[in-house]
Amino acid sequence: MYERHILICAGTGCISSGADKVQEALIKSLQEHNLQDKVRIIMSGCHGFCEKGPLFIVFPEDVFYCGVQAEDVPELVEEYLIKGNMVERLLYKDPVSEEIVINHDKIMFYSKQQRLALRNCGVIDPENIDEYIIRGGYLGLKNALKMEPSEVVEEIKSSGLRGRGGAGFPTGMKWQFCLSSEGAKKYVVCNADEGDPGAFMDRSLLEGDPHAVLEGMMITGQAINADEGYIYVRSEYPLAIQRLRTAIRQAEEYGMLGENILGFGFNFKVKIKEGAGAFVCGEETALLASIEGRRGVPRHRPPFPAVEGLWNKPTVINNVETLANVPLILRRGAEQFASVGTEGSKGTKVFALTGKVNNTGLVEVPMGITIREVVFDIGGGIRFGKKFKAAQIGGPSGGCIPEEHLDLPIDFDSLTAAGAMMGSGGLVVVDEDTCMVDLARYFLSFTKKESCGQCIPCRIGTNQMYDILEDITEGRGKPEDVALLEELATAVKKGSMCGLGQTAPNPVLTTLRYFRDEYEAHVNEKRCPALVCKPLLQYYIDAEKCIGCQRCIKACPVDAITGEKKQPHEIDQELCTQCSACFDACPKKVSAVVVVSEGLKTEEEVEVCEEGCKCQS
Repeated sequence: MYERHILICAGTGCISSGADKVQEALIKSLQEHNLQDKVRIIMSGCHGFCEKGPLFIVFPEDVFYCGVQAEDVPELVEEYLIKGNMVERLLYKDPVSEEIVINHDKIMFYSKQQRLALRNCGVIDPENIDEYIIRGGYLGLKNALKMEPSEVVEEIKSSGLRGRGGAGFPTGMKWQFCLSSEGAKKYVVCNADEGDPGAFMDRSLLEGDPHAVLEGMMITGQAINADEGYIYVRSEYPLAIQRLRTAIRQAEEYGMLGENILGFGFNFKVKIKEGAGAFVCGEETALLASIEGRRGVPRHRPPFPAVEGLWNKPTVINNVETLANVPLILRRGAEQFASVGTEGSKGTKVFALTGKVNNTGLVEVPMGITIREVVFDIGGGIRFGKKFKAAQIGGPSGGCIPEEHLDLPIDFDSLTAAGAMMGSGGLVVVDEDTCMVDLARYFLSFTKKESCGQCIPCRIGTNQMYDILEDITEGRGKPEDVALLEELATAVKKGSMCGLGQTAPNPVLTTLRYFRDEYEAHVNEKRCPALVCKPLLQYYIDAEKCIGCQRCIKACPVDAITGEKKQPHEIDQELCTQCSACFDACPKKVSAVVVVSEGLKTEEEVEVCEEGCKCQS
């Protein structure tokens, strides 16, 4: 009988940091101390705290070790497992209070979360169906098979579950449309085509709890009278695909998938379709075209997929997180699920929390939590003591929410009213050193490249918007460009055929709405307040501070800096490329290199800039 269980995060993030090597070292060390029969190693799914990986949690004590490497394992075994002494250097240290936290559930990053969709991620071995069953797996399916299809649909309706893939359409209503559609053949499709930069919610769920997604698909099949399902997953997710294949095989062996499931006469089979990485294939009609072997481009709707979908048959398409919630609803009941969240947004939402926060990773929070709570409690605040500037929510097509709306509740309706959207769950935090014009340009550069090119508003409009933003960030902007950009963004939003084009202008529209002064500074003053846009910057050397160390001369790639040793140096503005190599090379205790806006050229103006603006010196 095992005395201890050790959970090692085996998600993609931790594996890339060396989790597999930690496992090998642990097996070896346990054998050396004859502990292999007393300590069980579980390679689990993602624990969420990705930046602290590899993660190593010891139960029943719930001791959380982070940043563990293979060379740390012998010390952990000898000091903690054998002698009972904490290895303090590997314990979690709170970035704000600097206090050491021993227990996993006492860490702020975890303590304010509410894990429903992620209930098994980081807890069970995702490649062991027995562990999923012990945690209540497939009980939801069993309950659903005892019900009529219409009763299952009503249960989902009562739960208030809305799609977690983007627009938040009521899941039960979508199922109802498909159930009511005529046709002997119907399909269930899982949309796992997660293409947002920096997003890894779906990947982590598939890697950490693949059976939950399979069970959700089967319950959907029972609800709409479908006997076949497809999981459309990105080929860039090899570990997720491997664990899905393992889960499908195990479910078939246990009679949970295939013919006459659990003896109820219900048949269901699942196939995996690997996508080729096109962002637009996350749009449901483009995804269906790709499964059918055609070019993955959207089509006009109606008819909607629930009426005419895969191979022209009625089809329900739900994303990974939506499906992972379904078994929980059928097992615990709609009322319990609906007790979490807000009136219009029930349950929880999984976010990939990234950017300039101290704690980054995968988080699941109840609907209605504020942006402030996510950023400053779960996220641990802004790095290096910088000031919060905005949260970009909803992926590259999401909106930027400013500091004045930090207490905005995170739910479908509140985010939409603020100009953003829930999206699939990307949440990027930016600080005071971020240029919002440049940020809008960055996100638009992604969406314009991913446009399928079918409709003119998206194909031409996104490129035109990008060109205007590029002109503004490079100092070529004209006063009329700001109004033109806003008009163009509105036209693209209203005129595009699919969700990609309709949401692509969101970063532009929200930055114009909340940070118009930055656009005007770029256009009217040729100045980047955040000191990010290189063509609008100039670098100077403060002669009074310069000690003539010549580090900047050696660092400059274009030989724009001159000066004798121990004498003040000077930068030739015509040669300078604003690469910042001189600023980086200058000793911080000296800080002789000053970066200012393009228009401030005289020494007097440089001094004013140092006092009145956010210059780095």
